[in-house]
Amino acid sequence: MEDDAFRIEHVNLRRERELAEIRRFVERFGLAFDADADFTVAVRDREGRLVGTGSAQGEVLRNIAVDESLQGSGLTATILSALMQDMARRGILHFFIFTLPAKAFLFGNLGFAEIARAEPYAVLLESGIGSVASYCEDIAKEAARLPAKRAALVINANPFTKGHRALIEKAAKECPGVLVFVVSEDRSLFPLADRLRLIREGVADLPNVVVTESGRYMVSAATFPGYFTREQDRVKAQTRLDVALFARQIAPRLGITDRYAGEEPYCPVTAEYNEAMREILPGAGIAVHIVPRVAVDGEIVSASRARELIRADKRQELEKLLPPATLAYLRDDGNKAVLDRIRSSTSRH
Repeated sequence: MEDDAFRIEHVNLRRERELAEIRRFVERFGLAFDADADFTVAVRDREGRLVGTGSAQGEVLRNIAVDESLQGSGLTATILSALMQDMARRGILHFFIFTLPAKAFLFGNLGFAEIARAEPYAVLLESGIGSVASYCEDIAKEAARLPAKRAALVINANPFTKGHRALIEKAAKECPGVLVFVVSEDRSLFPLADRLRLIREGVADLPNVVVTESGRYMVSAATFPGYFTREQDRVKAQTRLDVALFARQIAPRLGITDRYAGEEPYCPVTAEYNEAMREILPGAGIAVHIVPRVAVDGEIVSASRARELIRADKRQELEKLLPPATLAYLRDDGNKAVLDRIRSSTSRH
């Protein structure tokens, strides 16, 4: 889109000079440019001066910024329109904005609905086809057989271990119904479809448990990118935003009164997430249960330890950590590609 005063152009994200210009511009507004963006637009005035920018990554609109002298001129709407049109051409029709609290009203005036706020860090808004309300309606249908008073767990299970099983079993004994949300972001070594299947097989004997995907509203690239990027300067904000969204939008719609999680002795990001739950959920009437990790022969059971043993091909030790369904998966020649990927990787996810 162009008019007599401004022109919009796409930024070449492989050119360091262009990236550096965008970084310097957004830093003026307390923002950090995310080089993993799918695409970025720049707005320039007649003299070629950079006066606005915005980026998109997946469903998320990021780093929307307009020169102070032009704020209120409609450039924010112009940037959003350009980004959303490009996203629509890519088949994306639902949009998130992750922004500073002081700027949230700007996007509310442009048709975005606020769905979570974590002062003083961040606000998450959404627009387009689909919403957190419709997401909860779909989950409610899956969980219709569960009693109204429910507990929730959010796990990645990369892979599903005896520790995960013990945590779910404890929740199932203590609560009438249990919803297990499996992290849907498919960035783990074990694919989402496989993680879902192994968990469902591993808890099939627990009649009051329903296993489903976390979707876009829990521990996702929109609500919690720090979970995957490990950018520690963002983790405090994003853990609280993710938990605030759960408390404000998801728990009340799904009858969730309790949240279970394992203690986290290794990963500082997950430990910060547990702290965020302790801070936020009780105020929303949700009891928080942080459960000590299961230990076998004095060693804490963890998915990261299981992956280490897979790399080292220590099958006997794996039998101590993994339930039958996961062990059978590892023995299946059809999963060789997944095992090869684990053996060649040092990722914690």
